[in-house]
Amino acid sequence: METLRMVLELVVVLGAIVMGTRSSGVALGLWGGAGVAVLVFVFGEDVGTPPVDALLIVLSVVLASSMMQVAGGIDWMVTIAARLISKRPKQITLIAPLVAFLFSVGAGTSNILYPLLPVIYDLSYRNGVRPSRPLSLSVVSTGVALACSPVSAAMAAMVTLTDVSPYDFELIDIIKITLPAAIIGIVLSAFVVNKLGKELRDDPEVQARIESGELEVAGAGGPGALKLESTTKGRNAALIFLAGVAAIVVFGLFKDIRPDAADGTPLGMTPIIEMIMFLVGTVILLVSRPDVSTVPASTVFRAGMVSAIALFGLAWLTDTFISAHSDTITNTVGDWVNAAPWIFALGVFLVCVLTTSQSTATRTIVPIGLAAGIAPGVLSGMWAGAFAGVYLLPTNGSQIAAANFDLSGTTKLGTKLVDHSFFIPTVVLAATTVAAGAGLGVLLG
Repeated sequence: METLRMVLELVVVLGAIVMGTRSSGVALGLWGGAGVAVLVFVFGEDVGTPPVDALLIVLSVVLASSMMQVAGGIDWMVTIAARLISKRPKQITLIAPLVAFLFSVGAGTSNILYPLLPVIYDLSYRNGVRPSRPLSLSVVSTGVALACSPVSAAMAAMVTLTDVSPYDFELIDIIKITLPAAIIGIVLSAFVVNKLGKELRDDPEVQARIESGELEVAGAGGPGALKLESTTKGRNAALIFLAGVAAIVVFGLFKDIRPDAADGTPLGMTPIIEMIMFLVGTVILLVSRPDVSTVPASTVFRAGMVSAIALFGLAWLTDTFISAHSDTITNTVGDWVNAAPWIFALGVFLVCVLTTSQSTATRTIVPIGLAAGIAPGVLSGMWAGAFAGVYLLPTNGSQIAAANFDLSGTTKLGTKLVDHSFFIPTVVLAATTVAAGAGLGVLLG
């Protein structure tokens, strides 16, 4: 009877995820909250704990990031990234994804990629490189970047799960595994992606566009359309924000420099991240003087608020379910995961596919992995690679934008869900990063 009860409740959890996914956006949070109501009022379970700490981190980071964006900070970061990519255009399939990845790590958002997309297209086409290669891998690399960023919503969710007893696995412990694992995955994936598709000179569709006058001859060379602009205020805002990110990393590395908590132990990273981000936003306000009234309309703020709502509902639902069946999950699911740890990575990957939200996948699956007994180091490494799953289906905004910016037509969204330009890069990057992360987790965790 208890098993049937657990199965029925699991159907409620999965049903809430599926229904929320069909509507997307804030609907994920709404359906998650509705699922909590069903578990409590229908099945009589004790209500779980809402992810308050994770939400507070997300809100503080989103506020600081939005201040930076409206001050022009993201535009300044994009100009720097574009210049780095343009220095070695022949290696753009490797350089562009690495630059997009590193800047997404620093900014805590993949939104920084959008203004880079036309630059990546232009530089690759002018240098005879099939644009779909760097464009597709650059898009996918920003997904795993959020598992390496001290200021991403996904990392906020992760830290609040692992930086507690008995795990005591802090922010810096996660980053020292996820960051090198993701870089290894991107480098290895670049070799595979660089072989995908025909060369431009052998592609009949591209050649037909050239003959019709739609395109200039591929490989014409030149610096490309590097027409991005930045301001001193934007530069200052970006540097202040990045200084805040660096400060978070330093506090994570050196516990002795943290203030003491009430019990005499070093203060945890959750309130430190929140305080630093509020301080960063305030300093940006004083130095760059952005128009605060435009913050709620910024893309970073809107995306962040949607993520927070989705995180609230689904994480609350997951905690309610896991708390009710922790022993069964530990004994049953734990045996499965210990026998085949990749099952955990597959779970995170699939939730990312369904919800296109890394933070939601984190709060939904990571508690199950921890309850099943996966070591936090190994879990963190596999968690990072599975984030690529948000791009398995061609439904993400950055995928659509990349296809639209590719005037050569080589970047395709497909018609059969698996025939698009991002499918193979997604699978390869996920597999290589998960493997590298699991290995580093064993060594460093």
